[in-house]
Amino acid sequence: MNTTPRGVTLVVALTAAVALAAGCSSAPAAEEAAPDPEATEAAAGEGDPCAAYAAYQGHEGSTVSLFSPVRGAEAERFQESWATFTECTGIRLAYEGSDDFETRIGELVAEDNPPDVALVPQPGLVRALAEQGVLAPAAGDVATAARAHFSPSWLAYGTVADELYATPLDATVKGFVWYDAALFREHGWSVPRTWDELTELSAEIAATGTTPWCVGIESGVATGWPATDWIEDVLLRAEGPEVYDAWVEHAIPFDDPRVVAAAERAGAILRDPDLAGDGAGGDAAAIAETPYQVAGQRLLEGGCALYNQASSFATHWPSGTDIGADGDVAAFPLPPIDAGAAPATVVGGHFVVGLADRPEVEAVRAYLAGPEFANSRAELGSWVSPNGGLDADRIPGEAERLAAELLQHPEAVVRFDGSDLMPSAVGTGSFWSGMTDWLLGADTEDVLRAIETGWPAE
Repeated sequence: MNTTPRGVTLVVALTAAVALAAGCSSAPAAEEAAPDPEATEAAAGEGDPCAAYAAYQGHEGSTVSLFSPVRGAEAERFQESWATFTECTGIRLAYEGSDDFETRIGELVAEDNPPDVALVPQPGLVRALAEQGVLAPAAGDVATAARAHFSPSWLAYGTVADELYATPLDATVKGFVWYDAALFREHGWSVPRTWDELTELSAEIAATGTTPWCVGIESGVATGWPATDWIEDVLLRAEGPEVYDAWVEHAIPFDDPRVVAAAERAGAILRDPDLAGDGAGGDAAAIAETPYQVAGQRLLEGGCALYNQASSFATHWPSGTDIGADGDVAAFPLPPIDAGAAPATVVGGHFVVGLADRPEVEAVRAYLAGPEFANSRAELGSWVSPNGGLDADRIPGEAERLAAELLQHPEAVVRFDGSDLMPSAVGTGSFWSGMTDWLLGADTEDVLRAIETGWPAE
């Protein structure tokens, strides 16, 4: 859901060769210490940059296509992270990013022209593709790398009918409240520690004549998804993981009274014109028509003081933006409902699936599941991963370090984005469209009831 025009194809040479490090576990539930990347590199070949990739050489001249929803600056960083891999081998990776990924991947499968590899942002879509029989299981070196570097809880999201199909790639922490750091310094505002303090801060900001919250939910066919994050974040904080899990699994109705209450709590901000707008003086209709990226940029333009998005939004700030409490923008996690509650974190992420089972495809998938890729990408900024081989010292940005801290907090309650786990008809369909109607003024209970009514039969 980034900003490169659909259909732009970027082709880079990618060599598939990576030595799999054994004996390391994964974040956030690591059981063993990750290997020292510097020691691994030294042992791998006395400074030879290609030694770490030797296990995957031998596929020179082959091409692997990779289809993804990642575009813009984030896609460019992905490709930059493969530079050493590119120099050391001869696999060509044909990368295509789409702003209509969920629709287009289905069309490519139906046309019998699927990509070799795809980065899927919804475990629900992974399940649907696996049930269609179009995915190659994560076997051999892919499974070895995945089980060495990711916790069972993360691998469970890519497992269908006891078969591992998708390996985690990255993680983004939802409920990151980006704020105008200069404005906070000017007024002496403090980061809120509870939801009540957040509400009080919003009112205090409004009293200065500044719109507290910038909001935009337009995202092409995915319009509405930013509002779903608000509901999920509030529900997890207010009701805890058991209720959240039951809701996601449809063990309780979509319109359970506790879900209605969470939506109303979020709506007290999102649907109050004194507290939320598009950052340019617009009303609810403008919020529905404003791309979420544009709404965020208006924070830097003085259009608001606060903007709720994921940790990965760091990739959208203009080059040169100083991120930190003493800089231009900074971030804090949405606070708990009650003081002293354990951190509650909703996360999203991409999962790597294979739609072909050629040796060079397996090599690429294994590389993307390994620590070499994770550390190379993390060093470029604006990215974190639950990969247990990720060296925290290689994470350069303050926002990314905060995200990693939340992922690895020993008491944190971490749950995957609910809409991404639900059946596609709901999670990437009626939930998105329902939240758009809701922000435009539809009754909360009516909207949630309609989503519940449309939940697909088992």
